[in-house]
Amino acid sequence: MKLTQRIVQWFSVIALAATSSAALAAPLPQDPINLDQLLQQLEQGKFSQSESNKQREQRFREKEEEQKAMLEDAIAQRNQLEQRAEQLETDFEQNEVDLGNLSDTLTQRMGSLKELFGVLQQVANDASGKFDNSVISAQYPGRAEALKQLAENMSSSSKLASIEDIESVWFALQKEMTESGKVAEFTTEVTAANGDKAEQEVVRVGAFNLVSNGKYLERMSSTGSVAELVRQPSGRYLDTAENIQQTDNGIVTFGLDPTGGSILGLLVQAPSLGDRIDQGGTVGYIILALGAIGLLFALERFVSLMLLGNKVKRQLKKDKPSQDNPLGRVMLIKDKYPQADTETLELKLSEGILREVPKITRNLTFIKIISVVAPLMGLLGTVTGMINTFQAITLFGTGDPKLMAGGISQALVTTVLGLVVAIPMTLLFATLHTRSKNLIHILQEQASGIIAERSERGE
Repeated sequence: MKLTQRIVQWFSVIALAATSSAALAAPLPQDPINLDQLLQQLEQGKFSQSESNKQREQRFREKEEEQKAMLEDAIAQRNQLEQRAEQLETDFEQNEVDLGNLSDTLTQRMGSLKELFGVLQQVANDASGKFDNSVISAQYPGRAEALKQLAENMSSSSKLASIEDIESVWFALQKEMTESGKVAEFTTEVTAANGDKAEQEVVRVGAFNLVSNGKYLERMSSTGSVAELVRQPSGRYLDTAENIQQTDNGIVTFGLDPTGGSILGLLVQAPSLGDRIDQGGTVGYIILALGAIGLLFALERFVSLMLLGNKVKRQLKKDKPSQDNPLGRVMLIKDKYPQADTETLELKLSEGILREVPKITRNLTFIKIISVVAPLMGLLGTVTGMINTFQAITLFGTGDPKLMAGGISQALVTTVLGLVVAIPMTLLFATLHTRSKNLIHILQEQASGIIAERSERGE
């Protein structure tokens, strides 16, 4: 510190001398008018500069002794500091040797305890990671942080773990094991799917699942909060969640996830029926619309043919024809032309049967067309989906399969939808066509009987 002050004083003296010389040279003569005046000014300036230099040299000689004293003090202080540094370096080397000896002594005295504390630290780290992902921590928060802090303290310092620390790890593991076999109910803050937060009664099923208000919950390990699953599993699993929440004792059927949420996460990510249909795109909806229309026509034909069949069966048991069924209307032709010969009556009966056939077979052709068009529409969706897939491959390559998933899904879903519509339409058409053919066969059979009867009478 003294050496620094002396150096500052010395530089102050030099600065003062420079300032004085600048002050002496500050006055400037007026601008010369001719060469004689310019020469005279130069001579005067040279004289004044010489006088200024002499004064500066005189002041420097007066300060020379003082500067020498300051230099000697600085050299002495430097030597003293160098000796101090050498002493500190020697002490540092000696401390390193002593520290190594003490570490060896500590290692020898710890013996097998060192392995014990190493295992304790590892178990504390593993347990803290497990507690971070455990749903039991939703009921007992802060367990993972305590074990993690204990492991960090053991690794960052040479301080040995106490009996209380060892017992705390054992107690945490024992509590995890005990709570994993319980169905417990507690109150905590739950984040709904729409983002609202509220205190709710939560049922914890061991270390597997959390349910509340008939819905499955998940614990966010990053924040430690509890939230509803954005997408819930199918209805039968939600029914079991309601059952376990409403039952106080006894055996209850429950959709348990033994992986602690992994299987449930995959289950809710699986597309629902609506999602799969939506993957078919426009072509898929057109196929479903055709299927719905064909189903309506098939239902109408099924009811109509069933009613006509019942009326025809009743007419077969009667002698008097009726106007409310096809067979009765065909039989009335015989009474309408009682004097007609056999050939004329046969033509009239054929005409009557042909008049009834369109009513019996109505819309069957449209059902058959749908059964043929539906798989073709599915093929169209397949081709369209594959085109989209190849376009995605052309633009983005094959590095990300998700880019191709949309086109492939459309290709597969439309094919499935086409087959789902075509197969039942084909079966329905075959069934309805058979029923209509049976009715027409009955009409033709009865017409043939009428002709045969008229022919016998004529003979």
